[in-house]
Amino acid sequence: MRNAFADEVTKIAGGRSELVLLSGDIGNRLFDNYKEKHKDRFYNCGVAEANMIGVAAGLSLQGLRPIAYTITPFITSRCLEQIRIDLCYHNLPSLIVGTGSGLSYGGLGPTHHSLEDIALLRAMPNMTVLCPADSQELRALLRAALDHPGPVYMRIGKKGEPQIHQTVPAVQIGRGLTLREGDDVCLISTGNALSLVLDTATELERVGIGVTVVQLHTVKPLDDALLQTVFSRHKVIASVEEHGLIGGLGGALAEWAADHGPFGSRLLRFGTPDRFPEAIGGQSYLRSAFGLTTDSIAARILGVVSRPIE
Repeated sequence: MRNAFADEVTKIAGGRSELVLLSGDIGNRLFDNYKEKHKDRFYNCGVAEANMIGVAAGLSLQGLRPIAYTITPFITSRCLEQIRIDLCYHNLPSLIVGTGSGLSYGGLGPTHHSLEDIALLRAMPNMTVLCPADSQELRALLRAALDHPGPVYMRIGKKGEPQIHQTVPAVQIGRGLTLREGDDVCLISTGNALSLVLDTATELERVGIGVTVVQLHTVKPLDDALLQTVFSRHKVIASVEEHGLIGGLGGALAEWAADHGPFGSRLLRFGTPDRFPEAIGGQSYLRSAFGLTTDSIAARILGVVSRPIE
């Protein structure tokens, strides 16, 4: 995803002179093409992420459109106060991009994992939270985010994510995408979990379970109309995310259902538990350790579908 981000932001900057790219001491070669074309609109802010957010706020107050980019935990939890006060309090049009979200930097340990960022950022007033599934969604959401009137947080992967969309999809902030239709179960994904959800849907369909697949690329605000349809139509709804179970997509859906129900449906939540991993490994290894696999998800869903919902 990060290569697609660098390519798309370079294209956009060619037609938007107000765009300024800030980097937290990463992506120096990644942004060579951008710097060659827009060298006066790139600033390496170094390992001073809190200061980078302050710079973004100042640029925004001067009518510019800043994008602050670095590794996800360093641009979220490390500088949460600056995001809250400098950007959200003033409702400034700035874009925060966290790369390597979830377990993308699995082998570097918990310091580089980001399993709390959605929870932290969606709790901020005025903040919009976007989670593209692949490089095509990223390109579309990047353009939408730069037209949004307030602060936006976008969590993206690192590299090698499966390509879901063959072309850039038409997206709208706050509106989900329905990729499959079925009557029994609805699987709701966000971010880089979409390929896992689609594989799980295929497994369930093989045993005769009709599956709807929804991609919520916007976790805040949620798509009220789509969720009303999903919760009214399906007896079992499952959220799947590469994020902690507390405060992420599943938490947001539980809050939404509590506020808009009652519904006669069962919500299952799949994500990472409330603990740090005991071992270190790559993204797929850690997903397996946390039960974020097709087999684990399908088995739990089948266990619920096979018995009546009380």
